[in-house]
Amino acid sequence: MSEVPEQNLVRTPAFLERMFRSLQTRNYRLWFFGQTVSQSGTWMQSVAQYWLVLELTHSAFDLGITAALQFAPVLLFGTIGGLVADRFDKRRVLLVTQTAFTVQAAVLWMLVASGSVQLWMVWALALLYGFINVLDNPSRQSFVMEMAGHDDLANAIALNSVIVNVSRIVGPALAGILIATVGLSWAFLANAVSFVAVIGALYAMRPADLHRRPPVARAKGQIRAGMRYAWGAWELRVPLLMMAVIGTLAYNFSVILPLYAHDVFHRGAGTYSALTVAMGVGALAGGLVIASRRRPSYRLLVLVSLAFGVLILAVAAAPTLPLVLVLLALMGAASLMFIAVANSLLQLNSSGAMRGRVMSLWAIVFLGSTPIGAPLIGFVAEHYGARIALCVGGAATLLVAIWAGFALRRIRNDLRLGVANAEAAVAAAPAVAAAGSFAIDGDVRESGLRRPQRPAVENQPA
Repeated sequence: MSEVPEQNLVRTPAFLERMFRSLQTRNYRLWFFGQTVSQSGTWMQSVAQYWLVLELTHSAFDLGITAALQFAPVLLFGTIGGLVADRFDKRRVLLVTQTAFTVQAAVLWMLVASGSVQLWMVWALALLYGFINVLDNPSRQSFVMEMAGHDDLANAIALNSVIVNVSRIVGPALAGILIATVGLSWAFLANAVSFVAVIGALYAMRPADLHRRPPVARAKGQIRAGMRYAWGAWELRVPLLMMAVIGTLAYNFSVILPLYAHDVFHRGAGTYSALTVAMGVGALAGGLVIASRRRPSYRLLVLVSLAFGVLILAVAAAPTLPLVLVLLALMGAASLMFIAVANSLLQLNSSGAMRGRVMSLWAIVFLGSTPIGAPLIGFVAEHYGARIALCVGGAATLLVAIWAGFALRRIRNDLRLGVANAEAAVAAAPAVAAAGSFAIDGDVRESGLRRPQRPAVENQPA
């Protein structure tokens, strides 16, 4: 009788230790808490910025244009940021970009506080944000490996998603309070101040403890080499193609949620914040679930994308605000799990010399797809309603998940056939060696993956 409680007492700490294991690393721990503060400020600015545009123009299409301008530089120039991440010290790049974000937020605060803000100014600053993000995002994504190391990478990526979603809960809630009590400008000021936390964390890190690799030497054709590298391996190609479609048509919540609050439920900024917080609560739970797993898998990637598509359609059909809030929490969990699993699979299956460029392609299909998707979804919402616009994203997510399932099944069968043929060849000629892939049905295992070829083309002209 006494054995069961003892087992529970032993298992629970082990579970928690596995869930938060990358926080045992000092550099990553500094980053985690600094980013939690900074990302909360970023979410405050995001809520305030889109609400400001809605107050200035009352136009869904203008919301889409704002999002498009903010992410267009990533679409057009994202690969340059990836090359910068591979060539230069990522910590120093991040110190520069985080300082630039601080200046951008401070300027927006001054314009709103002075009452002189106009739509074109918001658009110009959104575009500036996008250009800073070109350099920031690939370095920030690939810097996780340097802080946490290979063994804890998947856990650190999942905890990064926890950061974003704790911030998604705290940031919009604070933004809603500030907007309702003291005005929009204070949300922008709070964001500018919040960058002090992450800049301080970067300065406080111990560079000697980072898992650095030598920077890539400058050579011709490096951007094209990175694109060929990513396309040449299904381990990278499938998650990138999935995110290209889902990122374009489904991840437009910065456009959809204000319209749900304003047009569907005829409420104000408080309801908009509540919708965003509901998604954040669910995403936080999803991030903790992923963090507790030891390794991601491609089967899990397909399953969470299927769930994401179904839940988007459920939100679109929900008739009442309370039901929408519940479904948004579930949808947020599936959304975050898809992002975290895809991100982990990309980083685990990329070589160190190419990781920055691979993650720049991730930024392009995730963030850079917004200039295409946001105006399109904004147009659909303006002419057919926010619910129909949400249905477009849900249907696209379901279709791409089904495609990925069949594609991965075909790849698995081809690999099994290759293993069978190789084993037959080994029986006839022992000198022949063979290796299969275990990544589709189970965990990612370095020895079993048909990994992308190392960048032998790195120093060759494209």
